[in-house]
This record gives sequence, C-alpha cells and structure tokens, in this order.
Amino acid sequence: VQLQASGGGLVQSGGSLRLSCAVSRIMFSHYDIDWYRQAPGQQRELVATISSDFHTSYADSVKGRFQISRENYADMVYLQMSLLKPEDTGIYYCHTVHRGQHGWGQGTQVTVSS
Repeated sequence: VQLQASGGGLVQSGGSLRLSCAVSRIMFSHYDIDWYRQAPGQQRELVATISSDFHTSYADSVKGRFQISRENYADMVYLQMSLLKPEDTGIYYCHTVHRGQHGWGQGTQVTVSS
C-alpha cells in the first residue's frame, strides 16, 4: 500500500486547511483510513477515522472542527480542518492496515500560529 499526504502549511489560529491523502495499490473502497498527527516531543495520536462504509469518528480534541471524508472513485481521503488552534500543530499522517501491515504516508506539516 502507498499513501501520500499533502495540503499542510502555515495558518493563523482560527484558520482552515484541507489535507489530502492519495492511496494506491489496494482495493481502496474496502479499507478504513485514518488521520494521525504527531506534535513535537509527543506521541502520534489518532485524529479521525473513516470506515469503508463511510462511518466517521474523531478525537475529542477535534470534534466539531475537523471533518474526514473519502472519494472512493478517486482513491482519496480528505481532512477538512477548521477553527485551527496552535495545539493542532504537528505532522499529519494518513494510515491504513493492509493484510495486517500498517501503512503510513510520509506526513504533511501543519503549523498553526497564535
């Protein structure tokens, strides 16, 4: 499996960003896809998940501000982030599990200035 995240950048507090994840080499529509993030000096944490049947779940810290979506025809997953806070700063990774193996994208940096 290959995952390629993009769309990160520098944004002011209260701003928005949309992250994209292109997934290849798997039957995309069959897989749950997650977004994780890792802040400097912190462990990687789960931010949002979208299941193969489009059910979504979110970390409490992002509920009501982030929205995960997928386009199966394009093998793409998105993370729309709004009302961004400095504590949302980190490297964001898309992730899935394929045949028992964890697949990670290379990550995209999100920096929220106060």
